[in-house]
Amino acid sequence: MKNANSNLLTPADQKKWQALAQDVLQQAKNQGATAAAVSVDIGTGLSASVRMGEVDTVAFNRDKGLSLTVYMGHRRGSASTSDLEAKAIEDVLLAACGIANISAEDKCFGLAEADLMARDYADLELYHPWDLAPENAIKLARECEAIALTEPQINNSEGAHVSSYGGFHVYANTHGFVGERMSSRHNIDLILLTGKGDQMQRDYYYTTARDRADLESINQVAAKATERTLARVGARRLSTRKAAVIYAADVAKSLFSHFLSAISGGNLYRRSSFLLDHLNKQIFPEFMHIHEQPHLLKGLASAAFDAEGVKTQAKDFIKAGCLCSYALGSYSARRLGLQTTANAGGVYNLMVEPKDMTRAALLKKMNTGLLVTELIGQGIDIVNGDYSRGAAGFWVENGEIQYPVHEITIAGNLRDIFMGIQAIANDIDTRSSIQTGSVLIDTMMIAGE
Repeated sequence: MKNANSNLLTPADQKKWQALAQDVLQQAKNQGATAAAVSVDIGTGLSASVRMGEVDTVAFNRDKGLSLTVYMGHRRGSASTSDLEAKAIEDVLLAACGIANISAEDKCFGLAEADLMARDYADLELYHPWDLAPENAIKLARECEAIALTEPQINNSEGAHVSSYGGFHVYANTHGFVGERMSSRHNIDLILLTGKGDQMQRDYYYTTARDRADLESINQVAAKATERTLARVGARRLSTRKAAVIYAADVAKSLFSHFLSAISGGNLYRRSSFLLDHLNKQIFPEFMHIHEQPHLLKGLASAAFDAEGVKTQAKDFIKAGCLCSYALGSYSARRLGLQTTANAGGVYNLMVEPKDMTRAALLKKMNTGLLVTELIGQGIDIVNGDYSRGAAGFWVENGEIQYPVHEITIAGNLRDIFMGIQAIANDIDTRSSIQTGSVLIDTMMIAGE
């Protein structure tokens, strides 16, 4: 079996796929399209899972795909294929053009403006292939799990998993823009169990990075997964109450993902967001600064251009607590009478600025309340901001963790939750597209016994 993603594409291969994208655009114009955009994606990956020392799965994948969008004036049609042979591409062209010819007109349809294209951009160092053979992936997973199982109280495992992926993406449109990027992502994770029956507890830890050199070691993964799992032993329920709440850094990012949903173009132009018409209004405390940094070297969500070829740029979403910008692609921007913010396809590295405060200091500041380390379910209504999710974590008194808790629900409204943020610690979790530390909220409803 091949290695994960070494020699993903030669320079000649890259030129071939660029040429294919441009050829498809020319064919679309020959079919009468007034504008068109095409993306080609090539990827390879290897993953291996081990459970209780036995190999569970080993998988090697090689993916190809082409997506085409054509415009016939203000009509739009899209089609895609995972077959890059000439006949399949011809079928995609005919399908996209056929859909465009019969679709309803919408004056907001069209490519992003030509002068916004990312005509020149720096290498963001997103591609770091890992020459990972299947037997080496299995060995790493086995060793990671075995380290954790040396702890007597860890009596079971849901497995260790090692994976590596490399991809090539080219986007081109009839403005003459052709952009490409190579990227990689590697991962090690471990899920452990302790106890039996009703007393069984489960937790996990993972590390992920563009560059394998930036991954935490299997010893660190095993130690952290073990520590997190054992910390949950003896978990109990709380009585229903109102209390201060700290979201641990790795779950705090979910709060800001709800914020992004509320300021995204689709929800705004459909008038289905509680932050509709809140531009330049205060929605967080004055100390809050939330910004986008799309050009971080090796960033997990870095991109020189968005899904429409628009050049990305650093910008503030929240400054001094006020909403400075929505997150828009060209279509949603036109629907709102605004300009794209280069966020077609999402937000590229959202940074939530911390205070100079450790998580231990944050616990002291809270004094008494709930530290949330796990969230369960999705009880969020972006239309009105109502929020309710299952949770687990730890009860805190006098700034110190007292005991683990589970089978509770935390609830409130996102307007109040955002304005109720008291501080953000500097224990930033960098393992996702949203980077934040632990977040202290003044009060939430905790539903338990």
